[in-house]
Amino acid sequence: MTTDKPAARTLKLKPGAASKTPADPFAPRRAPVRPPGPARAKSVSASAPKPPREPLPGAGTQRTGPAGERPARAAPRRADPPYGNADRQPRGPAAAPRPPPPHRPDLARVGNVRGEIRLNKRMADLGLCSRREADEWIARGWVLVNGEPAVMGMPVPPDARVEVLPQARHQQAGQVTILLHKPVGYVSGQPEDGHEAAATLIGAPSQWRGDAKTPADGRRFAPEHTRGLAPAGRLDIDSTGLLVLTQDGRVARTLIGESSGVEKEYLVRVQFAPNGPQGAGVVAQNVQAVFPPAQLALLRHGLSLDGQALRLAQVDWQNPEQLRFVLTEGKKRQIRRMCEQVGLHVVGLKRIRIGKVVLGNLPVGQWRYLRADEQF
Repeated sequence: MTTDKPAARTLKLKPGAASKTPADPFAPRRAPVRPPGPARAKSVSASAPKPPREPLPGAGTQRTGPAGERPARAAPRRADPPYGNADRQPRGPAAAPRPPPPHRPDLARVGNVRGEIRLNKRMADLGLCSRREADEWIARGWVLVNGEPAVMGMPVPPDARVEVLPQARHQQAGQVTILLHKPVGYVSGQPEDGHEAAATLIGAPSQWRGDAKTPADGRRFAPEHTRGLAPAGRLDIDSTGLLVLTQDGRVARTLIGESSGVEKEYLVRVQFAPNGPQGAGVVAQNVQAVFPPAQLALLRHGLSLDGQALRLAQVDWQNPEQLRFVLTEGKKRQIRRMCEQVGLHVVGLKRIRIGKVVLGNLPVGQWRYLRADEQF
């Protein structure tokens, strides 16, 4: 029995393949090299002369109009300007830079040789209204200067005649001033640190009964009385007593204006704490007996706050633990900071009078209108 064996296969190698080393599998691949192709024709240089164009069919014939007239020959094409700056016309000298505008000072701020000031300040100086109120009246056309309608921000000389129309007087007559017995824990102005503003206490439920039964000048509470109501003077959050809230700019200027000298009276309960309220030697009873008289004289005059000397103050003992202060200025936390400088610690502060208006028997947290017969 014979078996057919498959014929042996022979591998045909290309010439030079036997001497070729095996390729490295980790070597980077290279792009295959293409054999050079046939030489390409060189492009015609731009400077080489171009062959003449063959005339289009019919280009040699001249067309004539319907009457046998030749049409007007087109204008010759304008040649492009040559490259380079040889034939460019030289430019003239550059224009000089524009000078800056002359400085013109604000006449309303610095004045001039005639002593002119801004109209709203002039109206406030005359006691007509506040500056904010003056701006509102000017914008509405309710103010005349020498018989002409005023313009916002205009400067006026001291001898200018300023008139206010009846509309402004009528609006001013409807403004209210409110006296509030502020409790501890309320801020005088805008809410801060989670504490409510004292103005939130103004409403019909908190109006003092004595005022509600006999309202000032027949005036009863209305929601518009709380619009634009602003405190005329501060009373810190830890203090209680009389706080004035008003819509009338004249009242605000009287109480907190730059030249205001209205007296404000306080009752202040103190402790003698020469080493601070948490230090040793605190005296809470009969403070008057241990407090040096020289320090009391400093409270009256000789202290400074924020680099400014304080005005003369009236300071006297009401009882062995309580002082009475009468001030004509109102710096932030003034009485507390004054007492700290002489070794006193304030444990209670109450304002009982502003000018000629007294707190009286107004209960804490309640309010009343300022009467027509009351003036600061």
